[in-house]
Amino acid sequence: MIRIFSSAENNVFKEIDRIEPGAWVHLLDPTEEELVFVRDTLHIEDEFIRAALDEEETVRIDAEEDQTLVLVDIPIVSAERSSFMYTTLPMGIIITADNIITVCLEETSILEDFWNKNVRGGFDTCKKTRFLLQILYKNAGKYLQYLRQIDKASTQVENALHKSMKNSELIQMLKLEKSLVYFSTSLKSNEVVLEKMLKSKVIQNYPDDLDLLEDVIIENKQAIEMGTIYRDILSGTMDAFASVISNNLNIVMKVLTSLTIILAIPTVFASLWGMNVGGIPFADNPIGFMWVTVIALGSTGIAVWFLWKKKMF
Repeated sequence: MIRIFSSAENNVFKEIDRIEPGAWVHLLDPTEEELVFVRDTLHIEDEFIRAALDEEETVRIDAEEDQTLVLVDIPIVSAERSSFMYTTLPMGIIITADNIITVCLEETSILEDFWNKNVRGGFDTCKKTRFLLQILYKNAGKYLQYLRQIDKASTQVENALHKSMKNSELIQMLKLEKSLVYFSTSLKSNEVVLEKMLKSKVIQNYPDDLDLLEDVIIENKQAIEMGTIYRDILSGTMDAFASVISNNLNIVMKVLTSLTIILAIPTVFASLWGMNVGGIPFADNPIGFMWVTVIALGSTGIAVWFLWKKKMF
């Protein structure tokens, strides 16, 4: 899908139906025909426009003549049964002499905020470098937002685990930990790109944009620190619950072993006095059964007392 926006006319942001100088072209999971059309119309490097369509593509910044590609990882949240899964996808931002082009495989709320005009301070598609930095700033902010959501979700799952340790809660904790690994890896990769932008010629002529880039770097570093903290906490929580589950299993096995020993004692007496041989004690005693029962119960009581002293219950 192709969407084209522009604020070139009277500085009014609106969606238009054709590509013109100063326009922002957004490609969402484009078809081959759409890719070829935008590539040939704007004379973009084929490698640049296809870079974001590979989910495993490495983030980077690349320049070729008057074109610059900034490939970063963006956070994506998707519903998965009764829970959510957080992951990342590459998004390509291409700056040419006249236009800015964004390419992504899935819809993202980062760009939705722009065409819904939900951007503080406004933006101008003609100011391509500043627009790029605003997208990157939104991206870092979205990471922070999702990290807070992951932290809240992990707290809820932890509270549920305190009440009932089920496999579903443990699996959800593993998903959240996996999401944090994705985020931490992508944020560190994005940091490398931002540092390269700081040293490159892309923004050297724009002091205000340099300040914004520094803000983006700070925001990204904050997201990295938050991701590291949350991952360490979640990892420690998982280890703690693994120990608790193992300890609970040991307690159950200990109790079952003790019960097996206790129940085995009356069985031994019943087996001995139940043998069909001569000379068994109390065989001719009218209350022999009572004596055998008393001895069995007494032995069982001694075993119970002994196991209780050993804290086997």
